[in-house]
Amino acid sequence: MKDIVILAGIAMAAAVVSGVLGVALLHAMRNASASLQATVAVATGTAAVAVGTGLAAKAMFISGHDLDALLIVLVAAGAIGVAIAVWFGHKVASSTGSLVDAARRIAGGEVVRHIGPLNTRELDELAQELENTSVNLESARSREAAMEAARRELVAWVSHDLRTPLAGIRAMSEALEDGVVNDRQTVARYHRALRVEADRLAGLVDDLFELSRIQAGALRLEMECVPLRDLVSDALAGAAGVARAKNVNLEGRMNDDGAELNISLPEMARVVRNLLENAIHHTPSDGTVLIEAGAASDHAFLSVIDSCGGIPESDIERVFEVAFRGEASRTSDDKGGGLGLAISKGIVEAHNGDIAVHNEEEGCRFTVLLPLEQPHATA
Repeated sequence: MKDIVILAGIAMAAAVVSGVLGVALLHAMRNASASLQATVAVATGTAAVAVGTGLAAKAMFISGHDLDALLIVLVAAGAIGVAIAVWFGHKVASSTGSLVDAARRIAGGEVVRHIGPLNTRELDELAQELENTSVNLESARSREAAMEAARRELVAWVSHDLRTPLAGIRAMSEALEDGVVNDRQTVARYHRALRVEADRLAGLVDDLFELSRIQAGALRLEMECVPLRDLVSDALAGAAGVARAKNVNLEGRMNDDGAELNISLPEMARVVRNLLENAIHHTPSDGTVLIEAGAASDHAFLSVIDSCGGIPESDIERVFEVAFRGEASRTSDDKGGGLGLAISKGIVEAHNGDIAVHNEEEGCRFTVLLPLEQPHATA
């Protein structure tokens, strides 16, 4: 028993001394390669075994021949361990180099979709995260580029739409100021035109303000329970005069009279009004605009169908973008700044709904989907 305690003490002392030296050496080499650090770690363990075994052998008075044989075995085993450590460290270093190279490529703007299988599960997980990060960064860059393009387009269109009424207001004001026109009818006509242009500017400013609130997430909705039928009938009544002036037939169709929506009525009425006025504006005289509404299992739908002849396929995916105007603008009427459908999309999405458009035989269909108001439970 005493011999066992002595041997255990010798082995423990050798392990502690070797371990402390190894840790100190690894700390000093913390910036060295993974291959070198792995070699030092294995060599530390091997040294601890060798020193402990040698001291124990001397304490047990083993013959010189046996001690030499034991040392040879330990050296051979240690050499193999060190060789394996060098090999494994080289593999880890190679994998780490691949990760560093991928990170540099990602930092340079390259999309890295495949780094390759590495040598440990942890490194494979890190590689997967880098690949996901690269794809996400590319998506973010694409969104940023699209937003920047939309911003430039918006500035260009708003500048144009501001310049046009301002030029008219200036010309008419100068004419009135200089006395170029002085008969009562012409002066009255100029005054009416000034008011129209001022209203156009006010509408554009209101649209810009509304759009900025939507994009900033600051749109405040005062929700209330509104029958779908009331929303449709009010919109039809409001658009009747515009349709009559252009000789466009305006029709409504309800597929569910009892559906109710939890909406902010002013904002949603604006959405339907925008869609109807757009449809009337692009429908030829004697054409028909139909508003159709109803309910499914958990949502209500409201569609505006016109006879415009359809939207070009190259434009249909962009009609809801800010300030986009295709060959035949669907974003607003003549008084707007290309913001109507962008605002409508923002309002619908703020209601947890969706808005989409697709072409049909004689025109196109804009469809709004909104969640239905859930009936209150009764006791």
